[in-house]
Amino acid sequence: MNSSVKTICLLLASILMLSACSEKKFVDKLLGKVKKEEISVAPKVAGRILEVFAKEGDTVNAGDTLAVINVPEIEAKLLQAEGAVMAAKAQYQMAGNGATSYEREQIAAKLSAANEQFKLAEKSYKRVEQMVLDSLVPLQKFDEVSEKYMAARAQLDAVQAMKNDIDHGVRSEKVAMAHGDLIRAEGAMQEAQTAYSERYILAPKRMTIETAALKAGELALPGYNIYSGYSIDDAHLRFTVSENNITRFKRGNTYTVTVAATNQPFEARLTAIKQLPGYADISSAFADYELGEGVYELRLIPVDQKVMGTLYSNMTIVMEEPK
Repeated sequence: MNSSVKTICLLLASILMLSACSEKKFVDKLLGKVKKEEISVAPKVAGRILEVFAKEGDTVNAGDTLAVINVPEIEAKLLQAEGAVMAAKAQYQMAGNGATSYEREQIAAKLSAANEQFKLAEKSYKRVEQMVLDSLVPLQKFDEVSEKYMAARAQLDAVQAMKNDIDHGVRSEKVAMAHGDLIRAEGAMQEAQTAYSERYILAPKRMTIETAALKAGELALPGYNIYSGYSIDDAHLRFTVSENNITRFKRGNTYTVTVAATNQPFEARLTAIKQLPGYADISSAFADYELGEGVYELRLIPVDQKVMGTLYSNMTIVMEEPK
């Protein structure tokens, strides 16, 4: 029994000594964290994943294609929009150019035929009119000839109006209407082209891929994150200090920072100092802050940006407090 108690006491003493050594190791030093902006990539349209080009652990640049979504509905709308633009463009050109030479010849032939029919109807009308006066034909026959005469005259007037319309060109209102139809069709095509381009899932920034949620053949939904990771260019180093020590730091100065896990030192420049609203965001260990004392965040950027490629998010970093 005494042997067990001694063993337990020795273990507790060893743990306390290790803890004391660990605490002593960071005395007069600031502990901070590597912070990287988290990025989520989600599609704007629904569809099945056709191809996947990026996997977990990859580093991609801004604009790189991460995946392609198959959206057959948008492809159909794009074809419809292209057809509508072609038709509207042809209508607008036709309205601006006016009648073709073939159409002019055709209307001239119609006018000639209508004129001959009217002349014939007019001769018949005058002949029957005289015969009615001489009581040679009944009034019913005269009414029939008179109706044909009026119809031939109306037909001639209609063809003549069509010829006048062609000779004077298309009305400005019709040209404007055709132009409006063309603009509307082009807008619909641009909308379809924009939606069609959304089938390409692109990297918004230079980033590392931490999570790839879907595989080829799976259904992607709008707003559902397909990829998540961390931005490489927006990474920074974060420390917290009290107001008693904040005057030791100057924006723009360079400080030596060490990676706690590897003891790798590197130079970093202080770019921003910001007051924190409370204790929740404190990142330095063994902080001894008085109640009501202000707490400030130090944000540093490595002088050599290549260093950030060797650091992971939330890694512990150490910086000696300047005297």
